[in-house]
This record gives sequence, C-alpha cells and structure tokens, in this order.
Amino acid sequence: MNFEFFMESLRLLNGRYQLLSLLGKGGMALVYKARDQMLERDVAIKLLREDYSRSPAFLERFRQEAKSSANLSHPNIVTVHDFGMDQGQIYIVMEYVPGTDLKTLIQKRGRFRPEEALPLLIQACAGIGYAHRAGLVHCDVKPQNMLVTPDGRLKVTDFGIARALATIRPDEQSDVVWGSPQYFSPEQAAGAAPSPASDVYSLGVVMYEMLTGSLPFQATTATHLARLHLNAEPPPLTEMVPEISPTLERILDKVLSKEPSQRYRTADQLGRVLMNFGDVRKAPALTLTPEPPAAAPRQETRLGRTQPAAVHPADAGIDWPSVGLGLAALVAVLGLIPFWIWVYYVYNPPIR
Repeated sequence: MNFEFFMESLRLLNGRYQLLSLLGKGGMALVYKARDQMLERDVAIKLLREDYSRSPAFLERFRQEAKSSANLSHPNIVTVHDFGMDQGQIYIVMEYVPGTDLKTLIQKRGRFRPEEALPLLIQACAGIGYAHRAGLVHCDVKPQNMLVTPDGRLKVTDFGIARALATIRPDEQSDVVWGSPQYFSPEQAAGAAPSPASDVYSLGVVMYEMLTGSLPFQATTATHLARLHLNAEPPPLTEMVPEISPTLERILDKVLSKEPSQRYRTADQLGRVLMNFGDVRKAPALTLTPEPPAAAPRQETRLGRTQPAAVHPADAGIDWPSVGLGLAALVAVLGLIPFWIWVYYVYNPPIR
C-alpha cells in the first residue's frame, strides 16, 4: 500500500478520524496517529490489509475480538475505542501511547539488566494476566506488541488479532495464524490452539531476549523455528550472561518448559514470582489481579518437590489496623466480666 496515496485519498476516516502520521507498518497492517475530531483527542488507528476485508468469517471474528478487547480496562493494556470499515478497509481505533515498542528498545540497546527488565516484564504480566482472568488469551505475545512510554510504563496491545486471522487460513496455523514464529509456544508450533500457558511461554521468550539481547531460537524459516520450539533447548541463561542469578535462570527454565502444565498457569502467577524475586517496588503500574480465594499456588523446587509459593506481604490482604481495633475491643469486653459479676452479687447476695 502506498502511504502517500492513501493519506491523500482518505484524510478523514469514516468522517471522524483525521489521519496525521504513519507510526509503523507490518505484514498485516499500517498504524497511524490520528485525531478523533468528535472527542478531540489523539488516537492510534490500525488499518488492516485490504485482502482481510474480503473474508466474511474474518470480519465477524475480528468484530468479536475487538468487542472483547474493548471490555478490557487495565493500566497495562492499550484501550480499544472503536472498530469499523471505510472504503473497504477494516480499522480499529485504540488509545494513543507515546513512546516506542519494546522490540525497538531491545534492538537499540541490546540486553537489559535484571533490575531494568523485571519492572517491564511484571507490567506485561499484569496486563496479560488481567486478560487471562477475563477468559481471553492474547495468542501473539511479543515485544512488538508491548509499548513503552518515556516514563517506563508498559502497555500490551493487539489482543485477539491472531485469533481472528485463524479464520482466514486455518491450514497455516504453524506459520502466522497462532502467533509469531520467534515467540510462539511449542503447542502453537504444533498447530494447537493457545491457552494462558502459551502466553506465559511467549513471555518467557521475551524475558530471555531482554536479559541476553538475543532470541533463544533463531532460524531462517518458520518451519525450522517451529521444530526448535518443539524439541530444542535454548542456551542456558547463565551461559549467555554469567552474572545472572541462578534463581532467575530456574524461573525462566520453568516458563520455557515444553509441556504447558509445567509452566506457571497464568501471566499473573509469573508476575508474582518475578515480584518476589527482586526489589521492583519503585517501578510503575505493578498491580496484579488478585488471586481467587483458594489454596496457595505451588511451585517446583530444585529437587522436583512442590512447596507453597512465597506470598508478597502486599498480596496477603491483611488489614492490620482493623485487626488491632478488634483485639482492643475484645480486651475491653473481657475486662468488664469481673465488674458484672460484682454487680450481680450486690443485688443477689448468696443465701447463707
């Protein structure tokens, strides 16, 4: 698509959104900064390729996914405002996030130190974990879909687009339909539908790339990458970066397990483990979705046994001032018992 021609022919999208500048482009879409003239605010608009608009199945699935994504309200998720079609092209209107995507940051600076990487990863876990609680799987977790603002806040975007693409080419699930080959999970590589554990694996690939500056698996074709995700083990983290903590390496090994049941169940669970690992309290937007009232999550030890996962004091949910007031009230009530016994005997002296 010729950008200059498109801007000239469609300056005002659907009579409402004024296209301002091109923010980025990929194999399936162009992303523009635009101005919502009705609400007078800047937005980001993703225009999908024209050939996607010719598939009724895709249109319906994309509408459903856009509707589900619009219901997600979280500080670490890019908000979806609107969805529609103009001049035969599908578009989706999203919150405009100043900054750049995480992939560009990795390419510019190389590897991140753990204290730099963990706050960003925890924010990604918080956003994706919130979606997991809502019953949604991202299906295409990668640093290109994580936007980082200048003040260090991270927002995840593009929920559901990979799912919608599955309605167009279901016979190509091992390529682009269920995610990006560099980041998808072994089960996605095998053509199976993703689960929350699949997103956790993809987060592990992003984590590996941030800490080492390179991907765990590299190949020239999607088919070769799929085989590596299915069968190969990445170079050990401590081999790539000797100063990395062995504990952090064990966490990453669990995340990158080939078997989904061996990983953390949701992104929230991974986020809590990372929060407990390092001091990231000064990082922005680290609120994770509360766990439901159930048994404490369990994690594997080095010997293969399980033990309750450590719980951060902030997650315990204990209201200490209320506990103190309750104890004080109990002591006061108990202290009145001798007084009421004395009153009883004054008015009801024992018979001699």
